[in-house]
Amino acid sequence: MPTAQERRLTVTRSARYYQAGELSENTRHLWVVCHGYGQLGAYFIRHFTPLTDADPTLVVVAPEGLSRFYLQGTSGRIGASWMTKEDRTAEIADYISYLNQLAETVLVECAADVQITVLGFSQGAATVSRWLAQATFRPQRLVLWAGAFPPDVDFTVASHLAQRVPLSLVCGTRDEFISASDLEAQQAFLQKLGATPQVISFDGKHELNAAVLRQLHAADKNPSI
Repeated sequence: MPTAQERRLTVTRSARYYQAGELSENTRHLWVVCHGYGQLGAYFIRHFTPLTDADPTLVVVAPEGLSRFYLQGTSGRIGASWMTKEDRTAEIADYISYLNQLAETVLVECAADVQITVLGFSQGAATVSRWLAQATFRPQRLVLWAGAFPPDVDFTVASHLAQRVPLSLVCGTRDEFISASDLEAQQAFLQKLGATPQVISFDGKHELNAAVLRQLHAADKNPSI
């Protein structure tokens, strides 16, 4: 019996993202925020709307992972994922292409000197790290929240990124998935790449924190903070 062969076809598909705030030449700060495993962009961006409501010069864009699934069984709540271990190389390439296209679409509506913060939460932390290693722009800051810089990025490329982009690590003190030793190991890995990450802790679990988001935004507006 002949052996089945894997073959590939490139297709065009739609991708969904959410935006808080209105893009214009008056936009001074742009945040691109990537959700974690099993989340949806519509709910994830709600954590950031208090910031955009208070500051009309800030716009937050939340892309959604390309793969959706039922969180339990075959009905009910739905979440999205950036990738799985199945066909991971192709999935990574797909979401990098998607995020690059999104950035090009959004940045054309902003002034050339717009300040860009990229934030990845949980699975989204590895997602944005891989993306920025191949992105066509350089952000003013990278925030890895309850997640890690992936070790599978080419070391030379990773070092170049880590040394050029200010990096913040954020984690709750009661995070169910990240221990203190995990956080220390991530710091050591980033330092090996040549980065000196800012570490921000808060009293909480595997979640975003409104006070820390306000702190990060305040630092955008006043870098001396």
